[in-house]
Amino acid sequence: MEPIIDHIEITVKDMSVAVPFYDKLLPLLGFDVGSRGSAVIEEHEKHVVWYEHPRLGFTITSPRRAFVGDTINRRKPGGLQHLAYRAASRAEVDKLHSELRQIGATIVSPPREYPEYTPPRVTTPSSSRIWRVSSTRLCAMNKTKGKSIEPPRRLAPQV
Repeated sequence: MEPIIDHIEITVKDMSVAVPFYDKLLPLLGFDVGSRGSAVIEEHEKHVVWYEHPRLGFTITSPRRAFVGDTINRRKPGGLQHLAYRAASRAEVDKLHSELRQIGATIVSPPREYPEYTPPRVTTPSSSRIWRVSSTRLCAMNKTKGKSIEPPRRLAPQV
């Protein structure tokens, strides 16, 4: 079996805040919001919104009622530590960083190289290093309620 991820599903604190945020974020990563789907599955206490891409499905879901008040922490068992994407160049990383600021994402750490996490990788003799910006963390703030949603805590755009 080839190790290909079919989809990723994360639980968010507030779907009414998360859906508009991901509607802005995911097109920057190549997703077409027109392919978004949504469902409420009562027997699982679940509101789910999914985004399709030919190479990856990305899904956000509401928490079960029993967990609505729980805090989210990437270091809790079951928590998502981070999600990394690849970029072919530093210019792509910088462009995405600018676009993230334009959609209102709060950038906790600006893009920089992280050689301590990933050594340079070469895929062909003429390719440049893969840029890793693993601490470009995103936190979209709900300005009216003062709450933050919790996208992947260390979203590393490596498109």
